[in-house]
Amino acid sequence: MVLKNVCCIGAGYVGGPTCSVIAWKCPDICVHVVDKSEMRIKQWNSDKLPIYEPGLEEVVKECRGRNLFFSNDIETAVKEADLIFISVNTPTKTYGIGKGRAADLKHIEMCARKIAEVAEGHKIVVEKSTVPVRAAESITHILSANTKPGVSFQASNAFLAQRVSSINAISALCEATGADVSQVAGAVGRDSRIGSKFLQASVGFGGSCFQKDLLNLVYIAECVNLPEVAMYWQQVTDMNEYQRTRFAKRIVECLFNTVTDKTLAVFGFAFKKNTGDTRESPAIYVCSHLLEEGAQLNIYDPKLVNGRPVRGPLQVLIDLWDKESYDEVRTTFGYVLDLDKLQSTCELAREELHKTQEVESKQIQCDLTSVAVTSEPERVQQLINIYSDPYDAVTDAHAIVVLTEWDEFKKYDYKKMLSVMKKPAFIFDGRKILDHEALINIGFHTETIGKRFSRNTLLRASGEHFPAFSWTP
Repeated sequence: MVLKNVCCIGAGYVGGPTCSVIAWKCPDICVHVVDKSEMRIKQWNSDKLPIYEPGLEEVVKECRGRNLFFSNDIETAVKEADLIFISVNTPTKTYGIGKGRAADLKHIEMCARKIAEVAEGHKIVVEKSTVPVRAAESITHILSANTKPGVSFQASNAFLAQRVSSINAISALCEATGADVSQVAGAVGRDSRIGSKFLQASVGFGGSCFQKDLLNLVYIAECVNLPEVAMYWQQVTDMNEYQRTRFAKRIVECLFNTVTDKTLAVFGFAFKKNTGDTRESPAIYVCSHLLEEGAQLNIYDPKLVNGRPVRGPLQVLIDLWDKESYDEVRTTFGYVLDLDKLQSTCELAREELHKTQEVESKQIQCDLTSVAVTSEPERVQQLINIYSDPYDAVTDAHAIVVLTEWDEFKKYDYKKMLSVMKKPAFIFDGRKILDHEALINIGFHTETIGKRFSRNTLLRASGEHFPAFSWTP
């Protein structure tokens, strides 16, 4: 079969970038990305894309209108396609059986039924969303009932998350014993049976997939009466939560057991570098712990403040006006919207979006004031400030906290930053990307994941360790 036309249902973080690259690499193939959200499609057809990935803007500009098209015409795209990707949202259920663990597959099923309804001729259907085991079988049943061909399916996120949590567990042991987790990871990674991928200790994993897929795996194991299996995979996500909490606790300990009314400059809020995506970012949870302790946070992220747009709360609200996305917004905001008032609310949000360029900073505020994170949103609003310049963010700060591994953080003039900070000045590298020896040499008290520095004598001049500290998040 010769592929001439590709259709992707879903213009989100997966579908949009994936199909843009397909169009770029395969100029003889016509690629149509379709979505029910009119606003999202308008953004893909504008000069300001809804998603940031390195090089994505250049790829889209080169291919758009040539062999890459974004539209709301799902039916036509499906009819003309030889290959169809399903790339829609599969959030964790927030209601009913499996609430908080099971994946909500209603969007997947709706896509399968739409394909079965309008497809003509031979089609290849590829499930590109992250879904639980046997989801492809369900899609196949729907398509087969309408004499349509089968589906290709693959998933592996749980095993990747397991590796991250495993090395983070070792990092805690290294800190307690004086070992260096980077050396341990290097030795383990040289074992050909294991390999080096996903063995970088850090403040924890984030993003929309790992946590969701793990919880769904736990739910499936429980449903088939395998409690030991469920407990094993639950421990992977528990270890991730422990790592975030442990890092926040360490910050408080080092700052003389209190961060109340102290200013901390937070570098990075996206869940990883080279993206504007904040979903399940470790920064949300570390910051929430510090805010509970009364810290003042000056937050800087290259792409959330002065770079490409992210899907901020106003945009989420606008995208909501296809009612199938209602549960996604309910999860994002942590409260239930009145569907009867939803359309007028979305219109107001759309007008507001055109007036402001602060969607990025509002995303940070939304993440930190969600009821899933705090019961005191007004108090949190008073404790956070969003900065567009990292050097402004560190002025009069007691510490710098690195929570995303942006490359630019390695290039800053930290001696200059030190000169405008409170003394003693601290830096907490949650991503292990900085030159720690150089920072110690210029005067920073430096802390990182999986290693203790013997030259950090500032707080141990008397030979005593930190006082015992007990904290329950």
